[in-house]
Amino acid sequence: MAADEKTQAKTEQAKGKVKEVAGRAVGNERLTAEGRADQAKGDARQAKEKAKDAFKH
Repeated sequence: MAADEKTQAKTEQAKGKVKEVAGRAVGNERLTAEGRADQAKGDARQAKEKAKDAFKH
């Protein structure tokens, strides 16, 4: 299950980066903000998984 969470975190980060870059390219501030939000969700999920891993060892 942890591998799924880590993969999902990386996917959210990548999706967010694509949205952010696309939003900047077309001048769409909302899309840029959504991209940043997706990246933040991915970062939070990744941090949670790293904390869980730290307590396992």
